[in-house]
Amino acid sequence: QVQLVESGGGLAQAGGSLRISCAASGRTFGDNFMAWFRQAPGKEREFVAGVNWSGITIYYATFVKGRFPISRDNAKNTVYLQMNSLKPEDTAVYYCAATKVVSGTTGIREYEYWGQGTQVTVSS
Repeated sequence: QVQLVESGGGLAQAGGSLRISCAASGRTFGDNFMAWFRQAPGKEREFVAGVNWSGITIYYATFVKGRFPISRDNAKNTVYLQMNSLKPEDTAVYYCAATKVVSGTTGIREYEYWGQGTQVTVSS
C-alpha cells in the first residue's frame, strides 16, 4: 500500500510558476513509477508527466513538455512538478499517482495509488 499526499497548489497568474509536491509513504517508494495527472472541470482526468525510480525515464504530455519538469527525491519519498509559464487552461486539480509498471505508462487505468489532489488555478 502506498499513501500519497499532494501539496503546493494554489493561485497563480498566467506566465507565473508553481511547484507542487507529492509525499509518499507506505511500501517502498522507489519501486513505483510516479506520475501527475490533472482534471479540469467537466473534463476527463489526463496524464501530465511521469518519472521512474532513477529519474532517467520520464514521460510528458505534449501540452506541458518544456514547461513542467518532473523530478523525484527518493531519499525524501517525494515527487515534484515544477509548473512554469502557466496558462489559464492549466487550471485543474492535479493528482499524484503511482504504478507498479516500472517502465512507466500514461494509461490512467495502470495507476493503482492516488492522492486526493491539489487545486491549481491560473488567472489571466
